[in-house]
Amino acid sequence: MSKRIQVAIIGAGPAGLFAAEKLTQADIAVALFNRDIKPGGMAEYGIYPEKHQLKDGLRKQFERILSYEQVHYFGNTCVGEDQSLTIPRLLEWGFSAVLICCGAQGTKWLGIPGENLEGVIHSKNLVFHYNRLPPYCTAPIKIGKQAVVVGAGNVMADVTRYLLGLPQMEKIHVCVRRGPAEVKFTAKELESIIGGMDMDALEHEFERVKPVMVPLGQDPEVEKAVYLKAFGKAGKTGLKPLIEMHFLVSPVKIEGDEQGGVNTVVLEENTLVLSGEKTSARGLGTHRSLAADTVVFAIGDRVEERLGVPVSGNEYRHVENPRYPVEGQSYEVEAPGSGQAWKGVFVAGWSRLASSGLVGNAKKDGVNGAEAVEQYLREERPGGGLLLDELESRLSSLPDPVVQQRHLARLLAEERKRAGGGPIEYAKFTTNAEMLQVMGLQ
Repeated sequence: MSKRIQVAIIGAGPAGLFAAEKLTQADIAVALFNRDIKPGGMAEYGIYPEKHQLKDGLRKQFERILSYEQVHYFGNTCVGEDQSLTIPRLLEWGFSAVLICCGAQGTKWLGIPGENLEGVIHSKNLVFHYNRLPPYCTAPIKIGKQAVVVGAGNVMADVTRYLLGLPQMEKIHVCVRRGPAEVKFTAKELESIIGGMDMDALEHEFERVKPVMVPLGQDPEVEKAVYLKAFGKAGKTGLKPLIEMHFLVSPVKIEGDEQGGVNTVVLEENTLVLSGEKTSARGLGTHRSLAADTVVFAIGDRVEERLGVPVSGNEYRHVENPRYPVEGQSYEVEAPGSGQAWKGVFVAGWSRLASSGLVGNAKKDGVNGAEAVEQYLREERPGGGLLLDELESRLSSLPDPVVQQRHLARLLAEERKRAGGGPIEYAKFTTNAEMLQVMGLQ
């Protein structure tokens, strides 16, 4: 008789997949429920397409995990309050525990006037668009000649890199709420866009913010050296100097044109305030404007609120005093309306800490979440679980075809065939219908 599947993991990105691997090491069988047809999450659809070596390395790790006898993959399967599958239903079916690892699938906005104008884009939608994730990759996105990118992290660098490569682009303004010492992008990511940066304008910008930095003990020359070093490493790229950096500014309004598109971004100028060892931005009440027809918000993400789990800020709410802590952190979810731990339900990865770090962070948090689940199973000994054929029978009643590991193998083989030995990034199918047809599910 086959082993019972005890744990349901929602999400098959890095957190969910590495959590699954950790659980199998404790002889615990898992079912991975994934919204997308393909696994990988942001590692598959969030990393810049040209980073072939990184993406291929992660894919090999994920394929290895999915090949484990105790890991069972079910793609094209959504879990949520408005879906056929819900967390309570998974528990009713007999799963001993549910681990939420579906990332931060919602979008985070500033809530300023004009965000609904045509030409205002959330970075998540743009990243999914150029990484060919259905249905985002076929959704129309309006990108003009002058863009404003809001943010100071690696996602900002990625979307700026994409915009820099568009033939119509004439100017890219990168707007950062705090100063040069507080940016979050890495030196490596800076190298990918520095060739398109207006270095003269950057010099003037450092001079402008210098009076704010120096009183806080920050050295503008040290921070500027990071850009100069990246510029030296990038060498002659042949890129036009289109990018201008703007530090200590926050968008407060987006003004539209007569056609409902973007015309102007109004910025409030900031100063820096030291609180302990951290700096925060404080608005000065003075404003200036940038002409633009495209605005991209790269300001982080928030969780999907329709999963059926209480939300706090941008993450799912976890209990403050966990019964099964790992490294002093709580991975236990609050039950709706109770404020108490939801027995058997846990959270890890970006679902627990939205937009926190890179793949390595998600992997570590997924592993820690799996450890919390292991503690729970060892102490509670809930039993239960489902046999594979029983689970497959239940899933067969869902309205959409369910993708399993054997189907993925057919899809990957076809993608590799289409790629002709090259990278598969631009050989991906752009609709779910195409993928399902290739796999014989439609």
